[in-house]
Amino acid sequence: MRLLHTMIRVGNLQRSLDFYTQVLGMKLLRQQDYPDGKFTLAFVGYGEEIDHTVIELTYNWDTDHYDLGNGFGHIAIEVENAAAACEAIRQKGGKVVREAGAMKHGTTIIAFVEDPDGYKIELIQKHS
Repeated sequence: MRLLHTMIRVGNLQRSLDFYTQVLGMKLLRQQDYPDGKFTLAFVGYGEEIDHTVIELTYNWDTDHYDLGNGFGHIAIEVENAAAACEAIRQKGGKVVREAGAMKHGTTIIAFVEDPDGYKIELIQKHS
């Protein structure tokens, strides 16, 4: 068994694709419209689905906003340098919601950014 993907619902597919591909540097792996169901699925990630876990962006054509609720936490991405990643994301118009620094009860360097729909993405600095 292996983890395939995480699905999140997005209110504006192009805005989300721009964020995940242009700001976070993922690739659009595949996208398909389902006219009978009035939705589109787009899969993004850092590598092909055969080898990597990816994110499924689900866009329901008649919904432009979702309440995030309090059950979902965040998506985590490993980065070489969390402070540099925050700056690069900020330069591309991304929203940094917690600057790089040690986690509250530990030494791991983390930061948080937010996608256009408000989903949190944790940047975890690679251990040297």
